Amino acid sequence: MTTIGDFVAKDYRTAAIFSKYGIDFCCKGQRTIDEVCSKMNLNEPQLLSELNAVLTTKNDAENDFDSWSLDVLIDYIEKVHHRFVEEKTQILIPFLAKLCSVHGENHPELFEINTLFNDSAKELASHMKKEELILFPFIKEMINATKSHGTIGEPFFGTIKNPIAAMMNEHDSEGELFRTIAALTNNYTPPEDACNTYRATYALLKEFEQDLHKHIHLENNILFPKAKALEKFFSTEE
Repeated sequence: MTTIGDFVAKDYRTAAIFSKYGIDFCCKGQRTIDEVCSKMNLNEPQLLSELNAVLTTKNDAENDFDSWSLDVLIDYIEKVHHRFVEEKTQILIPFLAKLCSVHGENHPELFEINTLFNDSAKELASHMKKEELILFPFIKEMINATKSHGTIGEPFFGTIKNPIAAMMNEHDSEGELFRTIAALTNNYTPPEDACNTYRATYALLKEFEQDLHKHIHLENNILFPKAKALEKFFSTEE
């Protein structure tokens, strides 16, 4: 059964269609079209028609992440998405603190947004380090062993399914956190009295969430399933 994550893994352009209908394609990408349409009372034929329209038009090979080797995909995730998080959090944290100081009296929701984003920044920093120091190196070890027809040592975490499950749970938490931020910001719509910093902050928060969606999709729907399959290959050979 084809899942939402499968659609986006095949062609990332379908993510825009799912986003238009408010369908979570990253953290909840394991659901089917039928499941989502039934639960959200959506027109399934219309949704499928829009998805097929995207899939039948020429795709830019740069977006064909599903065809990339896992080591290249890991490097891309680190250099593009991990660096994005690091850079943008350094900008957003002081911006949000300033907004609370200047506009907090008239817009008390800013205090909750500030707390939520700071929590997110801390959790993401820890999350990314675990990937960069533990999970990703083991995946690369398996890739190198495949190329050299070698073997791999047993990792301290037992099976790769364990850290992947932990990473996916953390992805779910981040997804929920940003759904709350989106609701508190009226989907990142600045109020009428917003200054330039206010507007820039909301635009950055929206960009941050969009990048996070793509980041989580690449891991949940492409990297992690293939990494588990690769480990299974080694266990079968041993």
